[in-house]
Amino acid sequence: MPPVTLSVVTPMYNEREAVDHFVGRLRPVLDTLGVPYEVVAVDDGSTDATVSRLLQLRADWAELRIVSLRRNVGHQTALRAGLRAARGDYVISIDADLQDPPEVIGEMLAKALTEKVDVVYGVRSDRSTDTVFKRNTAGLYYWMMRRMVGPWVSDQAGDFRLMSRAVVDVLNELAEPRPVYRLVVPSLGFSSAEVPYVREERVAGNTKYPLSRMIRLTFDSVTGFSAAPLKIATWLGLLSFLLCVVLIVTGLVAWGAGGVVPGWTSLYIAVLLLGGIQLICLGLLGEYVGRIYMATQSRPPFLVSFDTATTAPDSVESLDAVTVVADTRPAA
Repeated sequence: MPPVTLSVVTPMYNEREAVDHFVGRLRPVLDTLGVPYEVVAVDDGSTDATVSRLLQLRADWAELRIVSLRRNVGHQTALRAGLRAARGDYVISIDADLQDPPEVIGEMLAKALTEKVDVVYGVRSDRSTDTVFKRNTAGLYYWMMRRMVGPWVSDQAGDFRLMSRAVVDVLNELAEPRPVYRLVVPSLGFSSAEVPYVREERVAGNTKYPLSRMIRLTFDSVTGFSAAPLKIATWLGLLSFLLCVVLIVTGLVAWGAGGVVPGWTSLYIAVLLLGGIQLICLGLLGEYVGRIYMATQSRPPFLVSFDTATTAPDSVESLDAVTVVADTRPAA
């Protein structure tokens, strides 16, 4: 295969409505860079016509490469599949909804080459197109991460970034079952720079990060990158113990003074308090134990249905009889 300078990795899930808009803006940008490139479109188990439309576009765009996963595995794992498939000296990750403008890619690549840095983050200078709820929850998420993970976590940098081959190789060797790259990449300590941009509205379709997935991302970020929840469980246990001591002292004082202690009230409060704290602590411990369990299974995080870089296009058009390529790297 000919050498590739730039790989653009794009996870897609049910993005049929956005594909044409995305390609229409991305291709002119890449064609004017003057470097060999590839676009790795990772289909994350879409149930619409995303794959068939990508195959049609590929007939007129040889640089478009399609990696189709057998089932939906989530944005971060689909991005992981794209990073492992990418062959470029530099790799850019970008979503297909066009909230992150492809026109910034040239500036990111130029900054990486001129300043000799390994990572260039796309930093949102304006999020006015996001809803108030989205802005507030995103702000809360990054505030929590900076407190729990470290001050090097940018509060306006998502998954739109450029990485050198050295960074990508390190990421591909990580054994985390569910990595959150917006936290992992800055934690590696590679030299970096930033390029500001204005976040745009989604070009078409619906968001692939509803509240449930945002909560899941937050939980993965916290439990996958910090042991702070275990410390919180310890403090909750200590707080409940002190509160129980106060209740005991209050009861003894009331008994010594000859007063009547409403037993059912104190018992009711104590049982609810201790039971709730115990369940919270068990849930936190269970999340970490679950991650250990997943790691011991060593199951591949994703399965590739086909990759147009290795599968003849005519054998893929009907999506039948494709070769299964598994990621055999252990999950942990």
